[in-house]
Amino acid sequence: MLKSIKIKPYILLPVFLGAAFSAVGADKLTVVSWGGAFTKSQVEAYHKPFIEATGVQIISEDFNGGLAEIKAQVESGNVIWDLVSLDKPDIVRGCAEGLLETFDPSLLPAGADGTPAKDDFIDGAVHECAVNSIVVSTILAINEDQFKGKAKPSKMTDLFDLKTFPGRRGLQKIPQGNMEWALLADGVAPQDVYAQLETREGRDRAFSKLNTIKEHVFWWTTGAQAPQMLADGEVVISSAFNGRISNAKRDENQPFKIIWDRQMGYMNGWVIPKGSKNLERAIEFIVLSSKTKPLADQAKYISYGPTRKSSTINMDKALLDTLPTAPQNFETAFLVNDEWWGDYADELNEEFNTWLAK
Repeated sequence: MLKSIKIKPYILLPVFLGAAFSAVGADKLTVVSWGGAFTKSQVEAYHKPFIEATGVQIISEDFNGGLAEIKAQVESGNVIWDLVSLDKPDIVRGCAEGLLETFDPSLLPAGADGTPAKDDFIDGAVHECAVNSIVVSTILAINEDQFKGKAKPSKMTDLFDLKTFPGRRGLQKIPQGNMEWALLADGVAPQDVYAQLETREGRDRAFSKLNTIKEHVFWWTTGAQAPQMLADGEVVISSAFNGRISNAKRDENQPFKIIWDRQMGYMNGWVIPKGSKNLERAIEFIVLSSKTKPLADQAKYISYGPTRKSSTINMDKALLDTLPTAPQNFETAFLVNDEWWGDYADELNEEFNTWLAK
């Protein structure tokens, strides 16, 4: 997710003082997220409706991600956070380490169209310790002004086609996503990618494919770099975070086009640190915020895809077109296997950095 500086908590007070508020008294939840536009989208879509429905006070804090602060609270027996927005790799690790409360998926309501929750959420969204609410994707993007009067890249394999689309490429300086794209572009079936990456032959195959464009790659390390390189004409195609490209199109009128083919999607969702003093209220927050409408509402503020299929059914087309989980965009999506990367990240990072240095 986006980095943010840690700031003082701010408090969202109940918008009314009716019977519901009186019944719960001084109930409050401390909800922790990433700050900036992302937290704003959660405040509008989740916090405010929850406050209105329950009268519970929400204290919203920012953090920089990861498990360190959750672990410190749990191990000290002084858990002051009730809900935390975590990326799925940290959800998986935190659950395995016993840092998070488990969640009963039977509590999740059906979608607004009546679809049972187990069928309404995309695969992998409901975890034993969390409900993931959004998909954020690394996509490929181009500056359409660079392709006036000629063919434009339109699929993932065009990243590797230097003959048809000569010029520099932009890629994030990590193995995750790049290794998968390399194997997919080399003809490996999606369901076989991680099995291949567990073998020496599969990894060599991925690096061999990346070698075909290595000399033409600008490696970026922050989310702002990719759209800037596209805007400046430094690259003809680049990987990027989908929200960055959508925001640049909307807010800066940049002539960017997203290539959704083989988008690399990962999830983010709500967890409850083990030992939360407000467990029942925290569960109630997850249940209410995971309904069809709140998930759809968050997309109005930031271009991340809701994990419920029913959330996109009646969505405005202009908005829907910007989201990773829109049916037309999600058709060839490749969801990153967070459990797999949790096991192999260290050795793949080492191999990737060694390969870069050659």
